[in-house]
Amino acid sequence: MNFIDTHSHLFLEEFADDLPLVIERAKVAGVSRIYMPNIDCSTIKPLLDTVARYPGYCFPMIGLHPTSVGQQFREELSVMKKMLSQPNSFVAIGEVGMDLYWDKTYLYEQLEAFETQVQWAAEYQLPLIIHNRNSFEEVYQVIKNNEGQKLRGIFHSFTGTREEADKLLQFDGFYLGINGVVTFKKSTLPEELKNVPLDRLVLETDSPYLTPAPNRGKRNESANVKDTLLKLAVIYQRSPEEVAEITTNNALKIFY
Repeated sequence: MNFIDTHSHLFLEEFADDLPLVIERAKVAGVSRIYMPNIDCSTIKPLLDTVARYPGYCFPMIGLHPTSVGQQFREELSVMKKMLSQPNSFVAIGEVGMDLYWDKTYLYEQLEAFETQVQWAAEYQLPLIIHNRNSFEEVYQVIKNNEGQKLRGIFHSFTGTREEADKLLQFDGFYLGINGVVTFKKSTLPEELKNVPLDRLVLETDSPYLTPAPNRGKRNESANVKDTLLKLAVIYQRSPEEVAEITTNNALKIFY
């Protein structure tokens, strides 16, 4: 049984001491590919170095995370755009979007950065990996305004309602990324997902964050995506093998 982790930050310092073991555990668990979204200019080199160590297994994306958007965001975007315009191995634009949970100081800058990177996705025909926290309407409207661009991608770390899922899945090329949150004891996500089609979901970890039960409190890693898969099998009353096959096919439709 093989499956894909569509969102993992294994290039961060948290994995500096034992990355080979982390990768080996992922392979043993059944993870066949790991997709890695960038955060900002400071993480591009460690991201690409990690991908170079595991070619054909780890795949890089490039983008400016909304919580990294500040006064110098245009300069950071300029660096990334230059890299995109040269021969490269980037498979998506990400992690991009909006985050108004902690701070709304740079709301308009976040919006400009997001809209700019949406245009990159259209220009280079790459999928978008979209971060949305306390900014559903803003993110939804940007994608709605660009429906004619034939965009595709993942709404990363979906934790919303059935109604929000319905709105997002109106965009035919998009899927919902489900991670360890679905296993949390107080999560309402299992109930909200019951009427969401399994063929519109992909698996992710967001390592080193959002560790699924039964390992909450520990550093997350790609092998733990299996715990999310097993939870989805219970929610959808399907075999783990079916969930693995369906979510893997979904991911491959995005990252073709």
